[in-house]
Amino acid sequence: MNIERLQLTNYRNYESLTLDFSNKINVFIGENAQGKTNVMESIYVLAMAKSHRTANDKELIRWDADYGKIEGVVNKRYGGIPIELTISKKGKKGKINHLEQTKLSNYIGQMNVVMFAPEDLNIVKGSPQIRRRFIDMEIGQISPVYLHDLLTFQKILKQRNHLLKKNQGKQAFASDVMFDIYTEQYVEAAIQIIRKRFQFMELLQEWAEPIHFGISRGLEKLVIKYRPVSGMEANWPTDRMREHLTEKLNEVKQREIERGVTLIGPHRDDLQFFVNDYDVQVYGSQGQQRTTALSLKLAEIELIKQETKETPILLLDDVLSELDDYRQSHLLNTIQGEVQTFVTTTSVEGIHHETIQHAKLFHVKKGAIE
Repeated sequence: MNIERLQLTNYRNYESLTLDFSNKINVFIGENAQGKTNVMESIYVLAMAKSHRTANDKELIRWDADYGKIEGVVNKRYGGIPIELTISKKGKKGKINHLEQTKLSNYIGQMNVVMFAPEDLNIVKGSPQIRRRFIDMEIGQISPVYLHDLLTFQKILKQRNHLLKKNQGKQAFASDVMFDIYTEQYVEAAIQIIRKRFQFMELLQEWAEPIHFGISRGLEKLVIKYRPVSGMEANWPTDRMREHLTEKLNEVKQREIERGVTLIGPHRDDLQFFVNDYDVQVYGSQGQQRTTALSLKLAEIELIKQETKETPILLLDDVLSELDDYRQSHLLNTIQGEVQTFVTTTSVEGIHHETIQHAKLFHVKKGAIE
């Protein structure tokens, strides 16, 4: 899979921009705050219908404009297909082959991307929220059903939380019939998410373990574990999951009423990474944390390729400078000739790999690209 052409209209600092890409390596060179990352972000947004940098879509629209638009031509196994995303104050609209999609969940997955940016190092050492977002975004690319299930879960969670907040501290609320109905719906929706996450982490483990072993020169074994806050296990049947989560929610019911919020469920789950049986987040060196993050990103490429039969597009946003020469070489060797890759950097002088020497170069200065 590769993106052949990108057109931006009123996107960030670009009023109008059209770029044609190499299907191998594309490098954007320029000082900071010139617009490199905006191009990289636009490719990500075109694929995922949301930014990796902000939750506020209005920030993506050029100052004083009513809307922003990203258009691209994506080449897949069966040929090229135009896709388009329009962002306005009313929301987002996606088109595939000029046909407007009624749901964004139908749009996402047409173009698969793997983003690796400095903030992705926080997948290992950052907050659980970052790791949950990582899981949800990646499963969503390969499973439109998961996106639908996730939206359903979030809607029920919001309704349940609204009811808890409205009745915070009221002990008589413990026997509310409507709350019990929401809880039943919540349990069913939560199990769908948890089961999918377990399955995804099992696949990611299969790919990430040998990749990490290779990067660490055979010295480290990586183990990834999905940790539901409820204490569920991956091999449990649905009935046992349902009984267990219902029981746990009953145990914390009084606390939920006191605090006015749902305390157990997929929105509070986490991932753990172990290298040679040590928790990398707590005991790992910075090098081990970076190797773990790199292994995850390279595993994502292989996993998406396995599930969709298409090689995803790789976005390396100012990340090569964050990796030492060995990890940098391992990354570039892995993608060489097979994965369409976009790189942003302030200079290519410190990157001596032959992959970069044959790249298509774009020079970015004050929002202009040559």
